[in-house]
Amino acid sequence: MRSPGGATSFITMKPMRLILAPLALLALALPAAAEKIPLSTISAYLNRLSTAEADFTQVNADGSMSTGRLFIKRPGRVRFEYAPPERSLVMAGGGQVAIFDAKSNQPPEQYPLSRTPLSLILAQNIDLGRARTVVGHREDRNTTRVVAQDPAHPEYGTIEMVFTANPVALRQWVITDDAGSQTTVILGEMSQGGNLPASLFSIQSEAARRAR
Repeated sequence: MRSPGGATSFITMKPMRLILAPLALLALALPAAAEKIPLSTISAYLNRLSTAEADFTQVNADGSMSTGRLFIKRPGRVRFEYAPPERSLVMAGGGQVAIFDAKSNQPPEQYPLSRTPLSLILAQNIDLGRARTVVGHREDRNTTRVVAQDPAHPEYGTIEMVFTANPVALRQWVITDDAGSQTTVILGEMSQGGNLPASLFSIQSEAARRAR
């Protein structure tokens, strides 16, 4: 089952093939100088990220783009609502990822969240200082880029997170899967601390609603 517009989801799985956005698209309006943000500071920021909402832009393998609204509820829950004309949905809850294709009447395609690098920032406790978790940490054009992997399963791929400082904020991520395919998600201004109901992340509830 394809995700929106024949492209793939934020998480990257084998049917999904996305590439990095052009540098002009990824450029952020940033201060003139910045220092690399420590991993301990980034870990603390991610652990405080209990709930969040943001608009997002996804860059697809063919150069096309999808947009939508993102909802996060840590640990382990995320929802990507794709805007028209796609109207598809990708969500994670109960340890599973589900892809709902708006053009299909079939049940959602599902696979374990633990097999995706995004699970690293949805975990209950995030410790980027753990051995072999971070494989890249650098300052780049006034942002801090952190490349992380599951130290027990590096074959699952990596997630490169891009942060700005003062205050620390997650701006985008790039996921590279085991085949080398990449997904880029660019975040709009993030709203944190809202009350997101558990039903928003229930795969069973969403499947039942769509079956009616």
